[in-house]
Amino acid sequence: MPKGGDAATVFKNIMTFRRSSFTKVRARKAHSGDSQLIQIVDSALADATRRSGDWLVCRPGCTQCCIGVFAINQLDAHRLRQGLAGLEAAAPQRAARVRERARDAVARLAREFPGDPATGVLDEGEIAEQRFAEFANDEACPALDPATGNCELYESRPMTCLTFGPPVRSEEGLGVCELCFHGASDEEIAACEMIPDPDDLELALLQELERTTGARGETIVAFALV
Repeated sequence: MPKGGDAATVFKNIMTFRRSSFTKVRARKAHSGDSQLIQIVDSALADATRRSGDWLVCRPGCTQCCIGVFAINQLDAHRLRQGLAGLEAAAPQRAARVRERARDAVARLAREFPGDPATGVLDEGEIAEQRFAEFANDEACPALDPATGNCELYESRPMTCLTFGPPVRSEEGLGVCELCFHGASDEEIAACEMIPDPDDLELALLQELERTTGARGETIVAFALV
């Protein structure tokens, strides 16, 4: 296992890195700004959902978007950890199962992880992106409850999850969930486009978090939750 050693060493290194990186988090300020971001995105999602109508088939229990790892930034990771802390207070047994699934995922994925398994930070660059594109595409998100098909950290989910389903523009163009918008024309899809963060508040919050904590780089959900 490169860089990180055995699973126990990986977990120990992650926790050491986590403590040193986040001891200076301005939690109250970050929470306030992130709450504003979530409100903005939720409002955009509600509007896109209204315009999409029956073309948008996302429903509780549909887990299409919960399979396969994806990159999250440090703001996403911070939000997930806050959500897990809240779940631990409200439903400790459910939170323990989330942590167990995250630990199991890290143990499975660490050997082939396209980054540093000691910190959970993904490598950067074209080669790293190619490796990540082929990495853990069948891995279920540890926040997903396999018994119910629901997300245990739904209110704290990453931005990718918040915007999945409606048409969202990226470098590759206007993308939608493959289960949605069947039979819709390109023009009809474009008319339902979601613009989740028009003022780039996420970027400002991420930069503030990086400045106050020193934490940088992208990771995946499993590493954020151990």
